[in-house]
Amino acid sequence: MRKMVDDLLDYSSVGQGKEMIEVDCNKVVDDVIKDLEAVIEESNTTIEVAELPKIKGFESELRMLFQNLINNSIKFSKSGVAPVIKISAKESDSWIFAIQDNGIGIEEEHIDKVFNVFQRLHTRSEVEGSGIGLAHCKKIIELHKGDIWIDSKPGEGSTFYFKIPK
Repeated sequence: MRKMVDDLLDYSSVGQGKEMIEVDCNKVVDDVIKDLEAVIEESNTTIEVAELPKIKGFESELRMLFQNLINNSIKFSKSGVAPVIKISAKESDSWIFAIQDNGIGIEEEHIDKVFNVFQRLHTRSEVEGSGIGLAHCKKIIELHKGDIWIDSKPGEGSTFYFKIPK
């Protein structure tokens, strides 16, 4: 219960009292990987990170975004299969980031629901969590005037994309 309250407080305070600064996404992802080191090692996860840009944004929120997406990729991995996560970005009129995994994937009818607060596709006994993580990600991206979406195939994995204006 305490974790859920903390997650709600984090969710409600996204972007409050902060200014956008230049954020090195390579450093943010490196820091997140260090923070998740125990989980990454325990799950035998491989993370491949392409060169990422420096963008204007809210650093602590971007850190939470990457942490939630990487952690979800590990949490929703296939049983008996080591998670592989690929993180990349490409430049167009905006920056488009991709976090790709080889996990269990998401059924098409559930894709729109996963960004809702407290939306869970699995019971707490199956997967830990408060059901706020992806809603938090969506709120962070909206704060950056961007968009987030998913391409997923059940049994093959998911790619979470998010777009942030330059």
